[in-house]
Amino acid sequence: MKLRQPTDFLILEALEDKGRNVATNLAAHTGKSRKNINTRLPVLEDYGLVRKIGPAERSGLYEITSTGKAALVYRDQYDEVDDFEALIEGPNAGTNQNGESQASFARGENDDETDE
Repeated sequence: MKLRQPTDFLILEALEDKGRNVATNLAAHTGKSRKNINTRLPVLEDYGLVRKIGPAERSGLYEITSTGKAALVYRDQYDEVDDFEALIEGPNAGTNQNGESQASFARGENDDETDE
């Protein structure tokens, strides 16, 4: 996973803060050009950090994924680790005080749920 800084993180922040959005609005929120945003969104989608949502195939409406939220949590470690993707997706991403994976928590996963 090769992210462009700060652009990619600005896009993720805007989607987290403002909710699902289109490139034109993301350009305004990030201060980057619409062309730049339109170039980066498919890359971020390939990485699983954002997803394109309907209603139409060509609507251009995107939202941040749980993996994208985890990327924001570990943003400050991007330049310090060899494999950022493993950091945000892997089970060994670190644990909190309860021994739970912080990345799983950041992605909204909850292993405490039981099937009854």
